[in-house]
Amino acid sequence: MPNDIPSQSEAPVRPLGSESGVSGTAALAQLRAYIADRAFKPGERLPPERQLCTDLGLNRAELRRALQVLEGENRLWRHVGKGTFLTEVDHPSGPPDAFGQLAQQVSPADVLRARAAFEPAITREAALHASAATIAKMRLNVDRAAKAATWREYEALDNDFHRLIAESSGSVTLLALFDQLNTLRRMVSWGRMVRSGIRPPPDHSSFAEHLRIVNEIASRNPDNAQNAMRSHLRTVENRLLG
Repeated sequence: MPNDIPSQSEAPVRPLGSESGVSGTAALAQLRAYIADRAFKPGERLPPERQLCTDLGLNRAELRRALQVLEGENRLWRHVGKGTFLTEVDHPSGPPDAFGQLAQQVSPADVLRARAAFEPAITREAALHASAATIAKMRLNVDRAAKAATWREYEALDNDFHRLIAESSGSVTLLALFDQLNTLRRMVSWGRMVRSGIRPPPDHSSFAEHLRIVNEIASRNPDNAQNAMRSHLRTVENRLLG
C-alpha cells in the first residue's frame, strides 16, 4: 500500500512486538514484484532508496538487505552518487521467486477474498486463546494508530494489529499461514490506493472497527469477534475496490 514520504530523520516504524520488522524473504519478494510490476528495463535506474522505502513500506535496513541479494544475483548494480540500476541481464542467476510470480498473477480483489475467508476464523481463535498481555498490546496499537502522524506510520500499525491477532490464536500453523498471505497482500495491494491528506482522518473507519474487534476478543466472544473482523474486512474491500 502507499505510504507517505517520511523526512530523512524519521525513525523506521517497526511493528509492535517485533524486533525485525518485515522478514527478509518478504522484503525481497516485495522488491522483485515492484521491479516486475513497474516494468523497469535493463539498464534503467531505480528510484532512490528513500522513495523505495516509501513505496514498499520497508525501512532502510530491510530495503538494503533485499538490494544486496539482487546485487549478488547480478540483477542490479549500484554506483555511489549515481543510483541503483538494473543490469543488462534479463534473468537473475538466483532461483525464481515463487511469491513474486504469484503476485503478478493475482489481483487485489483475490487477496481480499482470501483474507475474508481466513482472518475472521483466526479472530475467532484469538477470542478463545489471546492472553491478557496480548490484548493489552492490541489496545495500545489501536491507541497509537488513532494518533498516527502519517499514513506510513498508520499502515505499519495496521499491519501489526492483524498480526497480533494471528499470534494470539495460539497456533503456529495459523500464524505461518497468515504471514504468507500477508506477504502476498503487501506485494499486491501497495500502490493501489489514493490517499488524501498526510495522515488518516479522525473518522477513519478502521479506528472504531479495530477497537470493536479488540473488545470482542477481550470479552471472549468468538462469534462476535469473528463477525467484527468480517465486517471490518468488508469495509476495507469497499474502500479499496469500491
